[in-house]
This record gives sequence, structure tokens and C-alpha cells, in this order.
Amino acid sequence: MELDEWELSAEELDSLERDALQKIAQRNNSSSTSTSTSTSTSSYLRHINHDNQHPQRSLPSFDFPDKPFYDSSSNKVEALPPGSRTLPTTLAPKVDSGDNSKEQLPKLSVKFILHASGNIAAKFTYDPVLVAAFRKIPKATWNAKERLWTFPVCSLSSAEKVLSEISDYKVEIENLDSLVRRAIAAASGTPDLQDKYDQIPSHIESKLLPFQRDGVRYALQHGGRVLLADEMGLGKTLQSWTLQAIAVTMCVRDFWPVLILSPSSLRLHWASMIQQWLNIPSSDIVVVLSQLGGSNRSGFTIISSSTKSTIHLDGLFNIISYDVVPKLQNTLLSSDFKVVIADESHFLKNAQAKRTTATLPIIKKAQYAILLSGTPALSRPIELFKQLEALYPDVYKNVHEYGNRYCKGGVFGVYQGASNHEELHNLMKATVMIRRLKKDVLSQLPVKRRQQVFLDLAQKDMKQINALFRELEVIKGKIKACRSEEEVQSLKFSERNLINKIYTDSADAKIPAVLDYLETIIEAGCKFLIFAHHQPMLHAIHQFFLKKKVRCIRIDGGTPAASRQALVTDFQEKDDIKAAVLSIKAGGVGLTLTAASTVIFAELSWTPGDLIQAEDRAHRIGQVSSVNIYYLLANDTVDDIIWDVVQSKLENLGQMLDGHENALEVSSSELRSSPAKQKTLDSFLKRCNNGNDSEHQPKLKYQKH
Repeated sequence: MELDEWELSAEELDSLERDALQKIAQRNNSSSTSTSTSTSTSSYLRHINHDNQHPQRSLPSFDFPDKPFYDSSSNKVEALPPGSRTLPTTLAPKVDSGDNSKEQLPKLSVKFILHASGNIAAKFTYDPVLVAAFRKIPKATWNAKERLWTFPVCSLSSAEKVLSEISDYKVEIENLDSLVRRAIAAASGTPDLQDKYDQIPSHIESKLLPFQRDGVRYALQHGGRVLLADEMGLGKTLQSWTLQAIAVTMCVRDFWPVLILSPSSLRLHWASMIQQWLNIPSSDIVVVLSQLGGSNRSGFTIISSSTKSTIHLDGLFNIISYDVVPKLQNTLLSSDFKVVIADESHFLKNAQAKRTTATLPIIKKAQYAILLSGTPALSRPIELFKQLEALYPDVYKNVHEYGNRYCKGGVFGVYQGASNHEELHNLMKATVMIRRLKKDVLSQLPVKRRQQVFLDLAQKDMKQINALFRELEVIKGKIKACRSEEEVQSLKFSERNLINKIYTDSADAKIPAVLDYLETIIEAGCKFLIFAHHQPMLHAIHQFFLKKKVRCIRIDGGTPAASRQALVTDFQEKDDIKAAVLSIKAGGVGLTLTAASTVIFAELSWTPGDLIQAEDRAHRIGQVSSVNIYYLLANDTVDDIIWDVVQSKLENLGQMLDGHENALEVSSSELRSSPAKQKTLDSFLKRCNNGNDSEHQPKLKYQKH
């Protein structure tokens, strides 16, 4: 390393020269030999030191060379060019003949820090002795941009040894914090499973985007105990977390069965994803629900958590909500699940919550644990502690040690602040967490991604709808058997009224499940749009946000046109306004709401154009992110009817205008429709798509054809 590579100023060079002279003087003063020349040297050095204390005084008229003349490798004064003024030759360092202790030697200081790359970085004031030492450290490299020496974690012990062997100097090392060292050692001790990547089925691996492949490899490299913390906008279902987690489980299939912990609103979603992607019988997917009811057309093994009998979790995949874990903790621990997925793991941030204390032992006991969260609380480090403890219980076992290091400075209680923030972030990236942001992987994402989310409705909420569907089946049977045109028209009028009634009652029945899902979205902390049609649904959502103290705007048919733009401006410009509650008709046209990249439909519209227009409130000029669109559907409700109608209409429209199908495409992993009710209503619904048969369409209040 040449000195000019450090780009030192003239003042810095002078400082280095003075330091060198002082070191030489210290050695000479310790020698038992005293000459008149050395006396003059001491006098000279005293003169320099005195001038250092009084900067206004000029140095003696010695001409210093352009570079420091002290060569630490040879411990000799370099020969200067002819004509240069030189110091007395007795200034050359001499071998110390006395018993000089280590404390009397000149000091060199080195500080080790954890670099963002996951390597160790060393900070120190330039000294050729240290530079020479770092060149001896295995795999050490000079980072010219940051002006740091870095080396991999595996070279840390070698670095300490090399520095300790430096002679004639006392090297003081400010080492990594003990918590950091334990975490690095634990992560380094985990087995690298990357050779198992090839066990991912080709039909799954081919669907992975490049950043998702990186996520799977990271999880395998770190022994299958990781936090996948991709930003919310990357898609919190199949496109990001679910598919990566499923891919990792395929790599450790020898250790199945798998336990999946999730918010209650996502249990059936996980079941649907597993059924779609893995070639296993649907009966091997066990879902624990708080109460039985609703549809189970997919054939999952459904178990009620309220049953008094013993619950047997004997599926290949077993899915339960966090709220049920305390009740089933003994069963879960005795089942000895070796592979555990914890979706929305930030649900475990509260150390005092029952679900946290009950869940942690289960994750700790597992051999492989995959935590998923788009909001891992990086700005409030104390909320990360339980998640880190779940993954590395032997490292994160003392909340006070962690809190004193990373959670100081808060004004609202002990450990509510953030300290050593950069170190914690680098530590998590190096040991347990991979996090990709929208801006980093936007080029890999489609501009729009539609996904179906199937809701679980309570049996009591389905009674009225089931009765209406049975009545509808009776009427359809009568229409087929009827021979009188007048009677047919009368029955079709009744049929339309029934479907309209099913549409209204479906909205009422979906409200609890929709609110449950929205609670998960609120936890993520992102901005989003939520569309609905019926006033009871819109009102319930709005009141829910007010109760949860989530700031929002609301635009529906009753919102004055003059105030709509002000509401839009507030949503676009104010970060604390997280939600926009919109009616599909009034809020679906003419508004620009690109501050959000997440769009949710609590209800559907019979007209696909209405849905596309609503989607494009976020997906329009000014949007800098991929837009994630979630359709909340409930089996055995009007959603079964409308989804197929929307699909058919878009296909017909696409064929007419473009010569090809233009379906409302959802994620390829999702069912494009629910397969039960459509078959029984198919003949009726197909007529809804024909312009010359418009009199057969239900005349609903919001749309006529």
C-alpha cells in the first residue's frame, strides 16, 4: 500500500512526521546510552512538542521531505536526497537494551465493525505497520470507496492473531460487541443446505423470480432458520413469501410434516396455495378453524378448535392461527414439528401477549423455522427481539443485553428507542434476514398482479345465503319444467330478485371476515385502497378504521363532488393517511391515488370495466411501483356467480376487440373461479353475457345492461 493511495493532505503528512519523531525519541530516551548528540535531539523534540502546543509559533527551519521518512518495515530512517537538510543520525531507532514493558510501547488503535456486506470492517488511522499487517489477513481487501479494510467473518480470529503479533507496538483492538460475536458464531455454525436447492420441483422453480430464488438460497445457506422480510409492496402472498416458503419446505421434505402459523384471515389462503402447487392429497392439508361451517369444496381436513375431543394434527401441512396456539400448545409441542412457517411473524412482537409466549417454544424447538414479515419493526428494535429469540434462542436470551445495545434513547419507556441501528441492521442481514425493497426489484415485477383471497365465513352468517341458494335451485328447476312463456317470465323475475337478495346478503355475511383480513393489512403499515359496493360494507370498514385509529378518507355516492379532490390530495400527500375507503362506482373513476400500490376489493361488480377502472386509481401515470390487487372472495356466496360472469364478459370483449381472450387474469397459482355454484347457474349466467338477451340479466340497482 503506497502512502499516496491514502490521499493525505500536507498537514496530515506533517502530523505523521511529528508522530514518527516522538516514537523515535521515546525509544532513545529509554536507552541507557547518553550522548551529547542525543541531548541535542531531546532538546529538538522538546522544541517541536512545545511548538505543537503553540501552533502560532513556526517550526525550526528544517526542510521535511514530501513523504514521511520513517519506514516501519525496516525501522530505519530512509536516505534523503542530496542537498536536503537532515536530522542528526543518532535519531535512527536503536534496539532497546532495557526491560521496556508493553505499556510503554507506542500505541496503535483498530476498531472492528460489522459491515453492511456481512464482512468485518476495520477502522484505524493510517499506519504502514497496520497496513502491512492487514495484508497478511486471509481474504482481506481494501475498500477504496469507503476507505476500509474488510475481511470475511471466518478470518476474524486470524486478524486478531496477526495484530497481536505486531512487535514494538501495543495494538489496542475495539472488538465487536459480544452479542454480535455470538450471533455471527451461531450463524456460521449452521449447516449450509444450498445443495438441496435442486430438490425444488421444476414447475415451482420456474415460477420463481430472480429475487425469490435468492431468498430461497439465502434460507438454505443459513440452515433454514431465517426471516424473509420482503417489503409489503412486493406481494405478501404467492409472489413473494408463500412461494419462497413452499420452495424451502420442498428442500427439507425428509423432515415433514409442516406446521404453518398465520393470522386467521390467511389460513384458507395458505391451504389453497399448497393444494395448487404441491402434488399432495387435499385431505393431507389440515386447517384448524375456530368453528366449523361454510364451504369445504377443496376437500381439506377441517378441525374445529372448539371441540372438546383431542385434536390430531396429522396432516402433511397443518395450518392454525396464532390465536389458537395457546390452547393447542401442548399438542403442538408433543407433535414435534421440525418445519415451522410463521406468517406475519410481527404478530409476535409483544413479549407479554399469550400468543407470543405460547408460540416461541414451538418455533425454537423446530429444526427449520421460516418467519415471514413485510414489517419486521426495524425502526423499533425491541419489537424484533422475540422474533430473533425464536430463531436463535441461545444468542438472544437476555432482553436487557439486547435492549441496552439496540433500544436506548426512547422517551416512552424502557427500551423504546433505537441505538446502534446500523449495526443491528447489518447483523440481521448477515445472520437471519433477507429483505428486498420494491425499488430494488421493480424491474422483475409485473405492473399488475391480481390475487384471489378466499375468506372463511362463520356458519351463522351463511344460513340465510344457503337458504336463498336452495330457493334459487328450486326456481331454476321450475323454469326448466315450465311450458308456459308467461310463467317462465314470472319465474325469471323471481330468479333475478333472488340473486339481487343474495348479492346484498353476501355483503353482510362477508363483513366480519373482511375486517379480519384488513387487520392484517393494517399491521403492514402500507397505504392501500379498499373498494366495496353496498353501504353497510363501506360503513363497517370506515367504522373499523376509526376504531383502530387508522386515518383514512372515504369517497362514495354521498361525497360532494367539490370535496373529493381535497380528499384525494390529503391521501396523496399525507403519510399518516393509510387507507382510502371507496365505492366501486363513485371512487372508481376520475381519481388519481398512486400513493398506494395495494388495492383490495371487498366486493365484486358484475361489470369487469368497473373493476378495471377501480384498479387503475392506483395503476396510472405517477405510479412508481408494481400494483398488488386482492379480490376477497367467499365460497357459496354471490362471489361464485359474479367471478365467472366477469371472466366470461372479459373473454367475449377481448375476442371482439382484439381477436384474443382478455380475461381478468389472476396469479397463475390461483383458481380463476370457484368450481361449485357456477355449474348449477351456468345456463343462466351465460345469457347474462349476450347483448341480445339483456332482459335476462338481474336488474341490480347499480348497473343495467
